[in-house]
Amino acid sequence: MLPLLVSGDICAVAALHQHVRWDYVRRMLPPAMLGVVIAALTMSRISDAAFKPLIGWIVLGLALMQAVRLRWPNWMGAVPHTRSAVWIIGLIAGGATMLANAAGPVIALYCIAVGLPKFEVVGTLAWFFLIVNVFKLPFSAGLGLIRSETLFVAAVLFPAVLVGVFSGRWIVHRLPQRVFDVLMLAFAAIAAMRLILG
Repeated sequence: MLPLLVSGDICAVAALHQHVRWDYVRRMLPPAMLGVVIAALTMSRISDAAFKPLIGWIVLGLALMQAVRLRWPNWMGAVPHTRSAVWIIGLIAGGATMLANAAGPVIALYCIAVGLPKFEVVGTLAWFFLIVNVFKLPFSAGLGLIRSETLFVAAVLFPAVLVGVFSGRWIVHRLPQRVFDVLMLAFAAIAAMRLILG
């Protein structure tokens, strides 16, 4: 699905490029790219059955922690801004995106944890994943994960991607910040349960 994801990232950047926070993109890219490389080198020795539930539990834990912080904002308030937190989250995200295209909730929760407003969350996510997914392309191609069939599927589904990106921007415009944060936590928890339950 990587070609489809890249096409979606390009559309998202086109729609939301002006909202990016480059300081957060820059600090997350080095650990995320390292995570991609490590995962690419170890893919043949890692089972989906073992990895996906692990990522699911990590995402669920992050979502629960952020839910607590919505109620008590000062709890662990400085932790997401620390260098160690950035590297841990970045490595997890890089590994998750290479192995299962499952880094979206991880980075989204990080952006909420550091207090980015809703449009800066989606703009930062758009640029971050465009860069990381393009970085993944040669690894995925080398592992035989990109074939003519996958390119055909991406072309067929591309119109749905366009609809999703621009309807998503319309929805975000109309959501209050608090509702946006709660929905992001809920979607992250749902994604986590899908990874846990397979």
